[in-house]
Amino acid sequence: METNGFGAGIKVNRRNVEATQFALLGEKLVVGASDSCSTRYLNLMGRQGSPRSPRPELQNENLLSGSDPPIGRRITAGDWNKGVSINGFKNEPAKACVKGGYAGKRQNWLRRCLRNFVFMLGLTGLIFMYDSFMVSFMNYVLIPPYTSLPRETSNSKEDGGIHVKEEKHAIEMYGRLLDLASAALQKKEDEQGATPLWEEPYDQASHWKPCSDQRLQTSRGNAGQRNGYILVSANGGLNQQRVAICNAVAVASLLNATLVIPRFLYSNVWKDPSQFSDIYQKEYFVKALEDDIEIVMELPPHLKSLDVEAIGSQITDADLDKEASPADYSRIVLPLLLKHGVVHFLGFGNRLGFDPIPFHLQRLRCKCNFHALKFAPKIQEVGALLVSRIRRFKAARSSVIDMQILGSYAPVYKTPSPEGGETSKYLAMHLRFEEDMVAYSKCEFGGGEGERKELQAYRESHFPLLMERLKNAKHVSPGELRMLGRCPLTPEEAALLLASLGIKQDTRIYLAGSHVYGGESRMRPLTGLYPNLATKETLLTPIELSPFTNFSSQLAALDFIACVTADVFTMTDSGSQLSSLVSGFRAYYGEGRAPILRPNKKRLAAIMSENGTISWNSFKQRIRKMVEEGQKVRPRRFGRSIYRQPRCPQCMCSPTTGSK
Repeated sequence: METNGFGAGIKVNRRNVEATQFALLGEKLVVGASDSCSTRYLNLMGRQGSPRSPRPELQNENLLSGSDPPIGRRITAGDWNKGVSINGFKNEPAKACVKGGYAGKRQNWLRRCLRNFVFMLGLTGLIFMYDSFMVSFMNYVLIPPYTSLPRETSNSKEDGGIHVKEEKHAIEMYGRLLDLASAALQKKEDEQGATPLWEEPYDQASHWKPCSDQRLQTSRGNAGQRNGYILVSANGGLNQQRVAICNAVAVASLLNATLVIPRFLYSNVWKDPSQFSDIYQKEYFVKALEDDIEIVMELPPHLKSLDVEAIGSQITDADLDKEASPADYSRIVLPLLLKHGVVHFLGFGNRLGFDPIPFHLQRLRCKCNFHALKFAPKIQEVGALLVSRIRRFKAARSSVIDMQILGSYAPVYKTPSPEGGETSKYLAMHLRFEEDMVAYSKCEFGGGEGERKELQAYRESHFPLLMERLKNAKHVSPGELRMLGRCPLTPEEAALLLASLGIKQDTRIYLAGSHVYGGESRMRPLTGLYPNLATKETLLTPIELSPFTNFSSQLAALDFIACVTADVFTMTDSGSQLSSLVSGFRAYYGEGRAPILRPNKKRLAAIMSENGTISWNSFKQRIRKMVEEGQKVRPRRFGRSIYRQPRCPQCMCSPTTGSK
């Protein structure tokens, strides 16, 4: 019985030894945990390193044969005997309770640690959210919106919709000149003795006065029997449509016809459903021209049901040459008008030439463009807000241009800026470096093979007629096109142009038409030299812009207003309709105080080609000479657009020409 009891005690204590070993291993695993967890665990299981009893001689080593060597605290035979009397077979449930208690305590400890971890993680997240909110709030309050820089744009053409794309490396074609320009601007070398670009350099500009609204004694007026009705469906964007309206007014007078308010075609390119009354003041338009032609809102009932195309009374671009003469209209259009009583011009654009044109027709086109077409009140109101924000409410006066383009919404400035008049000035630039323009030019802009493939794919997709024409045309290399002045200016070239003219780095610059090909990577040379750029998207809030968001022509009207009212306007492409119309409006109403910077791209390309060797002084002198020559006041030349160059007797009066 003793032997069996002793053997049973050995087995029981062997289990206790294993439990103790497991407990000691758990103690090591939780090193580094909280003191409370460790303390409770150690109080439960006992502390390692407690005083040891002398190890006695083992009386029966055979009893231990085959057992695992003990770990940690060693168990003596005396302890085993003690374990027999205390932990016999009846105490097996107690041993299980000890193990279960340890597991429960360990689970509680893990839960507490997990809760602490989750709490700390949530608290950290809340701190980051609060920090982000405060940074955004301070940026909105302390950083004015006009300091925002243009971002990558989407597919819109005139609306300047802005979307950020993947950032790319800046593409530079004239790195050396950019470094020289940056150094010169930082040293402020041009602050003294710079060309006074903020004013017209030639007094003759103020001699020309608007007078196309004066009634001519030779004008037929709005009386007598009409030959029929003219319908016009104008295509293109805002500026193409404006030209079409003015030409339609002249044609209606030429053919002695009644003009129906023009309609605008919906284009998959512009994606704008706007009609005449959405952009212009329809009643004002009719009233302003009532002494010259008859204008009605729609066809009479007996003509509405006619299928104009079926009866052969629809005129397209294929039927009438571009810039056709009055004789062409009398020969082709008038017979149809007399026969059917109505003629429909589909896609009517630049279909009336500039010379030779009867004096009264030329004057009527000027009157329509500069006097009869007033933007709708909602466009004028937001346009006035746009101008006020970029001027920072510090302009000392409202100019004639302000009154003409903004009407009753023109800002009234009661006191000049405390810092002086110059602080209210801003420069507007139409950067015509959009994907369609870039692709159509067939030029290269430093983007390598990837750029060539991308532009070629765009041409094949959007300009099939151009691709067909190129097959039979003589090949002209991109380098030759650039030297001929046929490539649109890049943002980098625009930056160098401004720097060479002495435009300071802190100058406020309004950027019209924000869809820049290449996005931010292309804009970086310009924004690096001139960070104070603004667009309608940065000057107006999303709520203020929301009525115009899906109407590219109405958004383009805001750009038109900001460019017309600027203290200086810089064009980068003289062939752009927006630049042409803005230039003409500033010449007509500017009173000799609305300068225009118009680079000669052919001469500019020749100067830029010396990028590797030319000094900065030589570069800026040649650029300034080129721009100053472009600012010379000249009467409109034969065949040139009266919308862009209104200084002619048909549109304006001067002491040398007199009033007619």
